[in-house]
Amino acid sequence: MSTDIADILVVGSGILGLATAYWAHSEGHTVHVLDSADRPVGSSIQNFGHACFTGQSDAVQPLADLSREGWRRAAADAGFWARESGTWIPARTEAELQVVREFAEHRGPERVRLADPAKIAGALGAPSSAEGMIGGAHLPRDMRVNPREVAPRIAEYLAANGVRFTWNTRVLRAEDGVVETTRGMYRGGRVIVCPGMELNQLFPEIAEKYEVRVCSLVMALLERPSRIPEGLAVLTGTSLARYDGFAAMPSVPALREELRDRHPELVDCIANLMLTTIPGGIFMGDSHAYALSPEPFIDERLATLLQDEGAQLLGLRPEERRVRQRWLGRYADSPTINLIVEHPDERTTVAVVASGIGMTLSFGLAKYILDGRPVPAI
Repeated sequence: MSTDIADILVVGSGILGLATAYWAHSEGHTVHVLDSADRPVGSSIQNFGHACFTGQSDAVQPLADLSREGWRRAAADAGFWARESGTWIPARTEAELQVVREFAEHRGPERVRLADPAKIAGALGAPSSAEGMIGGAHLPRDMRVNPREVAPRIAEYLAANGVRFTWNTRVLRAEDGVVETTRGMYRGGRVIVCPGMELNQLFPEIAEKYEVRVCSLVMALLERPSRIPEGLAVLTGTSLARYDGFAAMPSVPALREELRDRHPELVDCIANLMLTTIPGGIFMGDSHAYALSPEPFIDERLATLLQDEGAQLLGLRPEERRVRQRWLGRYADSPTINLIVEHPDERTTVAVVASGIGMTLSFGLAKYILDGRPVPAI
């Protein structure tokens, strides 16, 4: 057994584990991070890099605001690309616009600003798309990061500033301040386990309690024409029907009926059609499929469907639709809860973001856990 005892021993170098290590280190704790890979390669690098604080439920807004503060601080400290460019929501039907209006009235102008079609189309770098829009909104507090760089950069920053990392080390068990691994035993004053999709292997009883499975998403990275702004984030009508904050609006049932009639193929693949951009490309996606052990195959029909819909929204011409990469994004998912925080013993905390909002809420959730605050049951 290692004779070194860290104040905080973190299992997992996904964004939740790194956020936990970041806050703990900033508070003066000694921190040790264990991970089975040799660098962050899991869910945290496979997503849109979209911190959609505003679209989350009312109950989680204080946590989301704290997460936003964490992202801003980490970006300044670690020096990674981050944009406070907000999120654009184009409304193409009256049902979508009604939900946007209700949400704007509910949250107020500091968080939701209504916009006309020309302003939205201009922000998207797609003036020709204005003809298909009737209005929409801008969510100014949302942020964008590059998911390909942010987790590695945070890990590099922490390692350079005294946080210990032990890579290529699989955790077998964590109990009462002792973590058993393939390299032996490690100890911590507190052990915070952020296993993501590996929850089923480490704590199967917790996974079964919340019916945790793996969500697979068809994703693509396209080249970004220069007219499309970098740092752009776009949600659509499917997003309004999915994210908890929007979905609480009274007109959402009517929107869901309209989506079923107008875009049954998107509804069938449980699409959340959204777009984000980084300096070199456009992320487009995504569909959702759930399984305990998902297959690795990408359905070309779904990939083409999502690409066609996204390209239409941005007014991409055929010659501009150059796909650089496709992949299946994956994350832990629960049909009953979004934020799992359990305490198997006094010194062990198990934390998982069991939905697609890990990049959004991880910094807030990590701070809540370190501070011992109750986490909203959302």
